[in-house]
Amino acid sequence: KATIFPFIHPGASLWGPLKELWETVDGAVLRKQPESVHLLDLQLKKHKPHFLSLFKNPPKSAEQREKVRKASTEGIAIQGQQGARLLPEQLLTEAFILSDLFDIGELAALELLLAGEQQQPHFPGLTRGLVGVLLYWDGKLCMANSLRTLIQSRHGKTFTLDLSGELVALTTRFTDELMSQGLTKRILTLVSEINVTREFERLQKERGLGNEKHRKEVSDLIKECRQALADSLFSWTCQSPLTKEDTLALIGNLETVTAQADGSLDSVNLSLVMALLYCLDVSFIEQGTEDREDLLQALPLLTERQYVSAVHSRLMDGQPWKLPGLQAVCRLAWALSLRVLSQLPQGSALVEFTEADEALADQALLGDVFLFMKEGMLGCESFAREEFFIRRLHSLITDFLALMPMKVKQLRNRADEDARLVHMSLQMDSELPSSLRKDLDHLMILIGEFYSKDPFGLEMGLEFWCPTESLQHTSLQGSYLGMALQRPPHKQVVLSKFVRQMGDLLPSTLYISYLRMLKGLANGPQCAHYCFSLLKTNGATHSDNIQGVSGSPVSWEHFFHSLMLYHENLRRDLPNPDAAHYRHPPLRGITQREMEGLTSFLQLLTTIITWSENARLALCEHPQWTPVVVMLGLLQCSVPPILKAELLHCLAAFGKSPEIAASLWQSLEYTQFIFLPMQCSSCEEYPLTRGFCHLISTLVESSLPVNLGAGLRVPGFQPYLNFLRDSVFLPFPTRAYRRPAEKWEVADSVLEVFHKLLRDYEPQPSDFVQEVVELQGEQVPAHKPPGHSIMFHLLNDSPMLALCLSLLEEGVRQLDTYAPFPGKKHLESAVLHCLCLLDLALEKEVVFMDLLRESQSSLLVSPLEQLLQGVSPQTRRADHIVNIARYLYHSSSNPEAAFQSAKILRRIANYPNIQIRLVGDFTHDQAVSDKLMAGFVECLDNEEAEEEAEKGDDSDAQKKVARIRHETQIHILNLLITSLDLKTPNLALYLLGYEVKKPVSSTNLQDPGVLGCPRSCLHAILSLLQRGTEKRSGPVLTQEAPHLAELCYQVIYQLCACPDTSGPTMRYLRTSQDFLFSHLQHLPFILPGNQIAALSQMSWLMKTAAIELRVTSLNRQRSHTQRLISLLLDDQPHTQHTADGESGMEEETRSVSGFLHFDTVSKVRRKLLSVLDAIHFSQDMPELLQLDFFERTQIEQVISNCEHINEQGHTVCNVKLLHRVLVAEVNALQGMAAIGQRPLLMEEVNSILQQVVERNRVRRSLSAKRHALQSWRSLVETLLTACPVDLIPADDRQLIIRDLLLDLHDKVLSEDAAGELMPIVAGAVFTLTAHLSQSVLSEQQQGVGLEASSGFASIANSALHLILRKLLDFILCTGGGYQRLRAHLYGSLLYYLQIAQKPEEPDTLQTAGKAMWERLTAPEDGFSKLQRENLSIIESYGQALMEVVCRDACDGHEISRMLALAVLDRILSIDRQNQWLVYICNSGYLRSVVESLRQDDAAVQSLLTPQPPLLKPLYIYESKMALLTRVAKTGQGAVELLRCGLVVQLIECQVFDMVPDSDAHRVMRDPSGFIPSPMDRYRQILLPTLRLFQVILTSTSINHQQGAAQVLQWLIVHADTIQSLLRCQELSMGALQELSLLTGIISKTALPGTNITAHALLFKFTPPCSLLSSFPFSKSHISISAVCANIMEYCQTLLLQSSAQAQFSICLFSPSGSEPAGRDRGRTVAYSRVPSLGLVLYLLKNSAADFFRFHQSHRQSLGKLQSLDQLPPEELKELCQGLVSGPGGVEKISSVQRNLLAKRRLVQLINNRAKLLALCSYVIETCLFVLWRHLEYYLLHCTPTDPKDSLLPGAGLFRSRLTDDSFGGLQASGGRGLGLSRVSQQDLDLLKSDMAAGFGEALQRKLLEVEGLYSQVRSRYTFIQALVRRIRGLLRQPKS
Repeated sequence: KATIFPFIHPGASLWGPLKELWETVDGAVLRKQPESVHLLDLQLKKHKPHFLSLFKNPPKSAEQREKVRKASTEGIAIQGQQGARLLPEQLLTEAFILSDLFDIGELAALELLLAGEQQQPHFPGLTRGLVGVLLYWDGKLCMANSLRTLIQSRHGKTFTLDLSGELVALTTRFTDELMSQGLTKRILTLVSEINVTREFERLQKERGLGNEKHRKEVSDLIKECRQALADSLFSWTCQSPLTKEDTLALIGNLETVTAQADGSLDSVNLSLVMALLYCLDVSFIEQGTEDREDLLQALPLLTERQYVSAVHSRLMDGQPWKLPGLQAVCRLAWALSLRVLSQLPQGSALVEFTEADEALADQALLGDVFLFMKEGMLGCESFAREEFFIRRLHSLITDFLALMPMKVKQLRNRADEDARLVHMSLQMDSELPSSLRKDLDHLMILIGEFYSKDPFGLEMGLEFWCPTESLQHTSLQGSYLGMALQRPPHKQVVLSKFVRQMGDLLPSTLYISYLRMLKGLANGPQCAHYCFSLLKTNGATHSDNIQGVSGSPVSWEHFFHSLMLYHENLRRDLPNPDAAHYRHPPLRGITQREMEGLTSFLQLLTTIITWSENARLALCEHPQWTPVVVMLGLLQCSVPPILKAELLHCLAAFGKSPEIAASLWQSLEYTQFIFLPMQCSSCEEYPLTRGFCHLISTLVESSLPVNLGAGLRVPGFQPYLNFLRDSVFLPFPTRAYRRPAEKWEVADSVLEVFHKLLRDYEPQPSDFVQEVVELQGEQVPAHKPPGHSIMFHLLNDSPMLALCLSLLEEGVRQLDTYAPFPGKKHLESAVLHCLCLLDLALEKEVVFMDLLRESQSSLLVSPLEQLLQGVSPQTRRADHIVNIARYLYHSSSNPEAAFQSAKILRRIANYPNIQIRLVGDFTHDQAVSDKLMAGFVECLDNEEAEEEAEKGDDSDAQKKVARIRHETQIHILNLLITSLDLKTPNLALYLLGYEVKKPVSSTNLQDPGVLGCPRSCLHAILSLLQRGTEKRSGPVLTQEAPHLAELCYQVIYQLCACPDTSGPTMRYLRTSQDFLFSHLQHLPFILPGNQIAALSQMSWLMKTAAIELRVTSLNRQRSHTQRLISLLLDDQPHTQHTADGESGMEEETRSVSGFLHFDTVSKVRRKLLSVLDAIHFSQDMPELLQLDFFERTQIEQVISNCEHINEQGHTVCNVKLLHRVLVAEVNALQGMAAIGQRPLLMEEVNSILQQVVERNRVRRSLSAKRHALQSWRSLVETLLTACPVDLIPADDRQLIIRDLLLDLHDKVLSEDAAGELMPIVAGAVFTLTAHLSQSVLSEQQQGVGLEASSGFASIANSALHLILRKLLDFILCTGGGYQRLRAHLYGSLLYYLQIAQKPEEPDTLQTAGKAMWERLTAPEDGFSKLQRENLSIIESYGQALMEVVCRDACDGHEISRMLALAVLDRILSIDRQNQWLVYICNSGYLRSVVESLRQDDAAVQSLLTPQPPLLKPLYIYESKMALLTRVAKTGQGAVELLRCGLVVQLIECQVFDMVPDSDAHRVMRDPSGFIPSPMDRYRQILLPTLRLFQVILTSTSINHQQGAAQVLQWLIVHADTIQSLLRCQELSMGALQELSLLTGIISKTALPGTNITAHALLFKFTPPCSLLSSFPFSKSHISISAVCANIMEYCQTLLLQSSAQAQFSICLFSPSGSEPAGRDRGRTVAYSRVPSLGLVLYLLKNSAADFFRFHQSHRQSLGKLQSLDQLPPEELKELCQGLVSGPGGVEKISSVQRNLLAKRRLVQLINNRAKLLALCSYVIETCLFVLWRHLEYYLLHCTPTDPKDSLLPGAGLFRSRLTDDSFGGLQASGGRGLGLSRVSQQDLDLLKSDMAAGFGEALQRKLLEVEGLYSQVRSRYTFIQALVRRIRGLLRQPKS
């Protein structure tokens, strides 16, 4: 029937679902994943039809064909995609070809092609059709593998996989059903139908085969399919019996089996043969397991008579099989089964069959059963790969020997008989008889072959040995079947008897076979021991007989005696060691037969001594035999090379013991062995060369004596090395070889020696000094260590290096053919040694070349990485490094070569100059470039890689390969990490898929396959990381290979952080992968076993997330930012997207619960907090070393000398180096005592090393924690700082910050928190508090009312208090140290206290309206409440906190000092009780601060140089002044300051006199504007001082005299400076501020009794006054108004002080009413005239006019503030401009922010105007007062002088008075200081008229209006009104 596809499966139904099936089966059965049984059940139900119709393809149909044909016009529906998709014609044509090729349905073929297209990036270089072919067979293989694995999981008689009962029940039920539906026959049909050759022919015809790699992959897949099917059947029969029909079908299949060319079975047929052998197996009955009865019940051999009958008749059938040997094996197996059955009670019913066992065995023997087992079964290379093949064959052999002893006896008799016949025919020189059978021969050889390979370490041969003597070896006294050592089992006794008896009276024909058997049975540590004992006891009784004739020929005695005889005989005619003799056959001595015997004996000896060290030493030390000497002697004799090679191998086995090795070296020297002819070039075979290399390789490993050959020649290894290099290695490629494989064997064996020598070489300074030795009385140069010589050759363009490189090139060329060739294994091994040599040379060259440079030796070497860039003579291109990199492409077949290749590339990658060239070499040829990229990707993609905690466990080959693959990945990632730091173009960019020929930032990353983009390392890294992200358990890699995951995340971070790659990478990760979200949702990663790696993974991920948040915020990609923010910060549970089958239940229950309880969804921990939880702040420190022998301080010194900074930047101790140093120290000890103590010393060395390893771990752990915390902090700071404010609502923001702050504090304040983490925490606390403060303030500004009840803003008061307490705890817990850290905490405290600071409120000028009572009884606002509570918390900490803050304020790091001063300032400002003030006064800290001012004088003076060194002193000075000013604001504080001598200290400071020249330094301006000009710096010093004085003068109102007097003293001391400042012509902002403060101070220091002095000063002040009156208003309104106000206040004070009545008061202004005419007059006349009253009037008018202007502006701004929301945007922008710096700054801010700024600006403007109004009204009032006093005096009390006199001459008097500048020069004269006697009547009249004119109606109205508008609101007094009335009265007064 035709299957109608409703739509096309994008993953191809013939591949995708089957792949999924295999992954499920593999996960459930082999990897034992939890919760997998349920998934497996689903998959099996889904795929049951596929299993039942195993490998059947969906059939073709006309309907489908039509549908596919129309796909190019009508389109076709594809699952998971909307609408129909139109497909190109070409694709459809290919689909029809594929459909015909595999005979599959057209739609299935189309799916395969589409899947091929999708998978194409994974198969670079293949078309979609070729990939489709691979997918087709891969799908089949997944099916077969699944079937095999399911069957293996069954419960049965042979093995178990330790699976859960539920799983086994499921798979057993499922497979039973398949079996009952005819699975066996289906498998047998498929195995015979599927044929690689046939498939290849079909594919070839349709061009379905691609390059060599594709061919190999296809053929491997097909072979594996057949194998998996055959293995399924084999696994079934291992566990459960087959039915009668199935068994007969299997036998029927085997009847037709043929052998391969070499006579062996192929692996598939071997599996089938083994399946049959297990079918016929009953040996398990003896095993007595607990379920034996159940198994017996299920065994058809016992329960079904028909079964036995059918099988029996089939096997007895005389019809010969195609392979008679195979038939013989099956017959033997059946005969043995019948024999077992006959011994069972159930067997009595089967007598008619069991009788035939003898006959069957005979038939089997006639069929040469043992020969076939050896050649046909052992000859198959897959035999040794399956443990249960070995076990079954073992039981077959041993059962035959044990169950059929008579047959064995017959065989022996027959052999003896044949031996006699042979002997006779030899005697009579006749033909050998034709009837000879070699069954026993074959049996022995089979046993020898079978047991000599033991891949699984089973040591099966032990069953042939019976422990006769009690052995010393404990492991040998094992217990058999749980009983104590009693009589061994019967079978073992029989077998051991067989071994012994066969050796008795051994006929010569069996001699060699018997030795071979023993060699097999001696394979294994225990077996070797037994065999050694057997040979020892055999010879023991006959030692007296010197001839050894009557002794057993199989004994050590006999062997060694024979050897000695041969040696004696051959030595007599020792040929001249000249190659000529070797061409002739040996003159006499050894016959061919003897030669074989000797070879067999040497092989047996080699096996025994390889395994057993005791045997080695016992034989070597035997006084009569001296085997080593005899063998070396024989080597010098004329014997065939084959024998010499065996002798060398035997010597090598002896050389495994260091004791023997040392003497062997001496003997080799003595025999001058290397000068014997080695190469047998004429016969083109080189066994001797290989043997010699093997011997040297073993000896080098055991021991290499330094003074080798001393006395005979220059000592050292050099002659051997020269021989190996010049006579073996260099000529090897050019020699002729009869056996091609031998070429690579020679190369492999010699390179192995080089590798070992270089591996053990450490460059020493002594290697570079030319030493001499004395030889026969003359001085000759000494030899260098061999490693040095090899290094020298590798660091020069030597033939040795050239050959290594050409070998690498040859190797990769051969591997690229993917074809087997002779010696492939050895070639791969030789290549590996070459790569290791290069790697070691690169590793050691740095030290080597450093030492060489220091020694100033004349050796010339070049760095290897440069030599590798040389041109290859074969290809004429510089492609050595490319060749090395090409090994990565073969990582699947050669993981170790790929590993070494990656290691070398990583070493080379450290050199930036080489990188650029490498990129060129790698990309030069597109085909090579694609291959290299594919190689790197393949290594990274490898999923079989495994991270091993313990490196030692390499016993399991699979595990070892997995570890190597994992380390390859690590090296490649490190290569990428290193390269990314170098300049572009570099290797990493090329490998990760970025542009290397264009700018990197122009790269457009795509998914593999899109726009022809190949799969790059970036894709590989991402797919490694993405595995498992869709499941709840998170990315698999983080758990399975933590270190690998950590490096992957690091690469991603580096790509995102580097400016060039950041753009393309982040775009790609965001759009194609949704990378960050899918990984962040799984944070935190918890790895109980590897916390360090987990922290590093999270660090890199968080750093990347921080960049992403910043970038998306800048680019205004709000949805992206929002998603990440809510993921990290939400405390509501997310419904994460889960994999199918995982979410089901929970979603429903959750929605139900949500429906029932409205808001009970529990909150979850915020992601950011749970990440913080994962960083443990505690760190266990290793204890101190407890040493008995070594000196601790010295050991610590040595340890610190061995420390270096590793790749991750951690300081760690090099444990290997330390070990070397310590061991050398131990070895250097002399004397007997030292030798006795040695074990104890070594133990202590060991404990030191363990301690150091632990220290390294602690350092790494702390560093990882620091890194993780740092990353966490940067993520938090980015979230709060860089992301748009409105994405996190203010209330949430405050709660989030609260949670973060409290958690951070809890962690850092715990007892065991590590101090190293505190600075980072402090930094984070600072940022968080700053944001909390900002958030609360902005929330208040947005007009959220401050309800006193609920506390403050969204964050409750209680939370704020908690934060404050923790912050103070943190400050206190840092104690004395950590001052810099406290700087952060003080900053945090300042931000925190800022929260309770009342924001600036607009002065509406209405406040005075409220009664005092109202103000006192008003409820306390939120600010004051919080401030009060804060203070009580601070006070609860008492003096401890005060002490810390004050101590930091007085000394230490500058920034901490400034912040501590600021904290004091802040706390004093809120401390109403003055507790802190009292403390700092009483404890002397205040005095300390005050006295430090004088000490700072020099530093502050240095600031005024044109280019100051640092501005720190300035900032500290300002901070101190700010604090002192704060103290001075209370009366108590001001008095205290005066008592501490503050003013005295300032008087002594000379800095105030150093006014810089304002013009000179204009040139020196700092272009950035950061460093202020010298004049500005001067003002920064002067102004705070003046402000401080002003505050002191204001505060000390009660003791005013004392304060004012001191300040006046300061003014007098610095009089010149002050004068120059007052006369300053420059009217900048700073100058005006100076003036306003100076005039303020002077006005306040006007003390009673100092009037005249101050009076004199007044004249110096008048010029500015007159200037100011004419100065146009600018920004500095306030300063100017203040100066005017101060001057007028001064005048007023003087007037009031002089007298209360007008007639006695002094006059300050001349009686002239005319106003100054214009500016210039004011300036010129300035010094020549006493200022006139007109000036005061002028000031009055101006101030009144200003008042109205300001009032108007104030009202407007108030109006704007009240209707802020209605203001047009333009106006808002204009308002903001005042607060935002930079062009376009306003554009970037959000509208909410803009409103806030505008509001703040308006409040500033309003308050500025309010101040100006206050000043204006004050100036008006004082002017009126001064006017009134003067007018009253002039018009009422003044007596005019002679009318002729005018006032002008009086100026002369003033001038003379003023010439004396000193203050003391003005004596208090009785007269009114202004020479008033000169005022004439005319002056007075003029005054009156001028005044009347100036003080007109309009002005009076204005003044009264001022009072109405302003003064009455402020106070109830109508001062202006009264004065105006009086002045008006004076002016209207009639002339007297």
